[in-house]
Amino acid sequence: MKVATSNYPARYWHKLDDGRLQCDLCPRDCKLHEGQRGACFVRKRQGEQMILTTYGRSSGFCIDPIEKKPLNNFYPGSSVFSFGTAGCNLACKFCQNWDISKSQDMDRLMDQASPELIAQAAREHGCKSVSFTYNDPVIFAEYAMDTADACHALGIQTVAVTAGYIHAQPRRDFFDKMDAANVDLKAFTENFYFKLTSAHLQPVLDTLRYLKHETNVWLELTTLLIPGHNDSDEEITAMCCWIKKELGADVPLHFSAFHPDYKMGDVPATPVATLVRARNIALQQGLHYVYTGNVHNIEGDTTFCPNCKAPLIVRDWYQIINYRLTATGHCPDCGSAVAGRFDATCGDFGRHRIPVMLG
Repeated sequence: MKVATSNYPARYWHKLDDGRLQCDLCPRDCKLHEGQRGACFVRKRQGEQMILTTYGRSSGFCIDPIEKKPLNNFYPGSSVFSFGTAGCNLACKFCQNWDISKSQDMDRLMDQASPELIAQAAREHGCKSVSFTYNDPVIFAEYAMDTADACHALGIQTVAVTAGYIHAQPRRDFFDKMDAANVDLKAFTENFYFKLTSAHLQPVLDTLRYLKHETNVWLELTTLLIPGHNDSDEEITAMCCWIKKELGADVPLHFSAFHPDYKMGDVPATPVATLVRARNIALQQGLHYVYTGNVHNIEGDTTFCPNCKAPLIVRDWYQIINYRLTATGHCPDCGSAVAGRFDATCGDFGRHRIPVMLG
């Protein structure tokens, strides 16, 4: 059993000729002198090695509906045991979880738990899956991967909620441990990524292609639409065309509403009409499963048959109010298969959220 510790040996680094240690986890390629931390703040040079300072330490544990991740085509109605740590390898000016992802206060991480304890807690609470979320699990990859192993040993699925900003080798190792992923495709221009996230678009697109074509990970996408920054018809159309061409029409896409926060408090909240417009564009471009998030919109929460367009999973927020899929995941009206991962029956967890204390 791997015990909870705050100074865990990190993988994915090498020593440079000038004596610095370079972190090889993500495209930031942070180069560190003794005692320095990477841009994510949680990967640190200590002597002649790199350590992960948040291994076994969490900002909190909750049981959520799987639809909150958001994953609508992955065991609908099931519960997911959710946790995160602190820090992030992006610097999004619009971060909706900035108090966690931007935190440099390790004292916030009061909840300690080994991977095995997390897996056991998920099983005891009847959760179908464990989700690495709230902040990006890429930066606590070693902890997430060990926890995923412990979950799989108990028959529990694993979910990564991530921006997908990761190098090729750790990408293979990390997603080899995941059963599903929701990846934030934050925009579809390099200008947006560079100016508003201090990152780049191409590595995210590379991750998406890898997940779809080289893994069995169930993939869904989320785009937070920010008024005046990534919500134009032209950009949404270009993004949806790329998704259909490169990933396929069956990859679900969630358009989520922005609310003023962090360094973009002067930007207005996303109108429902913007999400509806984006959803209509995506459907017109041929995507089969397009959802709206962070707003009340039953049509935008509903899973429709890709063929006959019948409503098959009707949701109100995270509550499933009508479920018509057959036991094999097909439309009962026309017999078409619905893309996703489904049990013979729908889960009934509902929309509630349950905080959990471990240890």
